[in-house]
Amino acid sequence: MMRLASRAVVTAAVAGLTLSGAAAVPASASSTVGFGTIQYDSPGKDTRSNASLNAEWVTIVNRTSRTADLTGWTLSDADRHAYRLHLKLGAGRSVKVHTGAGRDTATDVYWGSRAYVWNNDRDTATLRDSRGRTVATKSWR
Repeated sequence: MMRLASRAVVTAAVAGLTLSGAAAVPASASSTVGFGTIQYDSPGKDTRSNASLNAEWVTIVNRTSRTADLTGWTLSDADRHAYRLHLKLGAGRSVKVHTGAGRDTATDVYWGSRAYVWNNDRDTATLRDSRGRTVATKSWR
C-alpha cells in the first residue's frame, strides 16, 4: 500500500537538555545519533485512526555523552515525505517520532500526518542533519 504524508514541523523540549548557560554540541554526520527501533507496520488493521497512525513510529537515539542539537534535521521516507526536527536530545536519550497527531513530550513527538508514512512491505528511513548530510539510514523489505 502506498502511504502518503503531509509535511510538519515540531518544536519540542526533550529531557536531558543542557543547563542554562551551557551550550549544546551541534550533532553532525560523524556523530552517533541514529535510529533505534522502527515500528513501520502499525499493529492490527490500518484504520487510519489517529491511534493507528501513532502506533507507527521511528526512534531517534543520541548515543553520545553530550546533548545533540537536532534543530533543522529531517526524518524522511523513500518517497521523500519529510518531518523537520526542532529539538535538543540529551546524552543517551531517545525520542519517538509518531506519524499521527499528539502533544509533544520529552520522549514522544508527533509528525501530524493524517496518512501513514512508512510502507509495510519496504521503505527506507533517512535522518539528515541541518546541512542535508545523511546521518543514518535504515531499510526494510
